[in-house]
Amino acid sequence: MSRADTAEFLIEPRWLLPVAPGNTVLERQAVAVSGGRIAAIGPAAELRERNPTRTRIVRERHALLPGLVNAHTCACHTLLRGLPVRAPRLRWLTETLAPLERRVLSADLVRDGTRLGVAEMLRAGITCYADQSPVPEEAARAAAAAQVRALIGLPISDAATVWAEDATAHLARAEALWDEYRSDARIGLYFAPQPARGASDATLARLRRVADELDARIVMHLGELPDTGTLEPQRPGVADGVAPRHAWGVRPLARLQALGLLRPGFSAVGALSCDEEDAQLLARHGAALIACPQAELRLHRGMPLLPGSRPGALATDTPAAAGALDMLAEVRSAALLYGMTAQEALQLATLGGAAALGLATEIGSIEPGKSADLTCLELDVPGCRPLTDVPAAIVFGATRAQVTDVWSAGRAALSAGRLLAFDEAELAALAAQWTQRLALEAAA
Repeated sequence: MSRADTAEFLIEPRWLLPVAPGNTVLERQAVAVSGGRIAAIGPAAELRERNPTRTRIVRERHALLPGLVNAHTCACHTLLRGLPVRAPRLRWLTETLAPLERRVLSADLVRDGTRLGVAEMLRAGITCYADQSPVPEEAARAAAAAQVRALIGLPISDAATVWAEDATAHLARAEALWDEYRSDARIGLYFAPQPARGASDATLARLRRVADELDARIVMHLGELPDTGTLEPQRPGVADGVAPRHAWGVRPLARLQALGLLRPGFSAVGALSCDEEDAQLLARHGAALIACPQAELRLHRGMPLLPGSRPGALATDTPAAAGALDMLAEVRSAALLYGMTAQEALQLATLGGAAALGLATEIGSIEPGKSADLTCLELDVPGCRPLTDVPAAIVFGATRAQVTDVWSAGRAALSAGRLLAFDEAELAALAAQWTQRLALEAAA
């Protein structure tokens, strides 16, 4: 661990929210950064005295907190925003999003859409995200080029996708990509079965064995699983690319439990699709539950507000459903939906997200030894005053427009409101080009 007196630079905010240990608010504290990691936390005057020649980044009107973690999204779908959204999710996915994606999908769309998504997330204070991309190679390359921390999903399906023709081919391509990024410090991989396209018991059991060998995480979206029901069991299969509803005659999570998938390292996305019994089942097996409040509310058939299904992490889901890649908006929605305090909601978007992605020892809180993934927000603005409760001001008053600085592993990605990792004029031109291109495709 780096020593406080060898720091490369100091960050001196007005307020510091370390999240752990102790979900509290500190004043007039500084963070010393060295080698991309947090070297020390302590009184600003003391750290300045020990590092008199080091660069000081002083933010007198700001709060510093861990970088926000978007635990589930599809960054390339920034180019597919504006689709009509209707409930339920499975029908919207198979009848609206998937057909359009098949028509327009290309390596260019994934690469450019991911670049736009990453830039948007950095501007919103998001320093880590889990991405479920249809072409994971392109998503991984775009994230690596932006020097951002990302976990890229490896799609697994019985049916043909743009990535591979069957389950065997999906697994073969997944293992090859796994080898490519095995030692990458910022880009990780996980398995993302595609239940809407069909995922038989045999395929899921095979996937579990591969995940065991690689010590890999598995993520599934509950809103894409067949509905619960009591119909007679049918033979699992795929019709028109959609898994038959009630195909197994059991609760979806009970089926995954029987296959040995519910365990630490498994994440279920979609807290509003999860009742109290399912939530307890996940908790009992050490699996994570990820909520995407805004997308779920748009795509769900009701307002369940289930107290037993309180999530452990937050995400935006696809921007085709959620709109903006805005974790502060998700935090606010979660706090209202689940009756959380502001500090509890912020923890879900930081350390909770890190834990769901298996990164809690690396990111999610401001502690010595952890990576310097940090976000700074200006709070002395209308809507946040008077600042008597800093967490509440962030959760219920602040917007992503107040994010001024972002560091990823100690490297500045946003400085004083200026995006450093991208050329913003180029991004604007890229978005305009794709708007025109997709409009022509939709009209064809």
